[in-house]
Amino acid sequence: MAKSDIHPQWYPEAKVFCNGQLVMTVGSTKPELHVDVWSGNHPFFTGTQKIIDTEGRVERFMKKYGMFEEQAPATDSGSTDQ
Repeated sequence: MAKSDIHPQWYPEAKVFCNGQLVMTVGSTKPELHVDVWSGNHPFFTGTQKIIDTEGRVERFMKKYGMFEEQAPATDSGSTDQ
């Protein structure tokens, strides 16, 4: 026999929010869930490439391995040196 009063409350219609928008309802032990990624915006399901940068990690990786495209210095084509 299962013990009573040891299980959390179950919310069969818990709301899932992504970027402030309601995206689905699921069963959960919390009434609301706030997520950054869900199947509607995950690259595997959408077929698009999207990098989620948390705390500048992608930028640090790109700097470390020299993958940033360097900006060419601006040249002043209107000046003449004589």
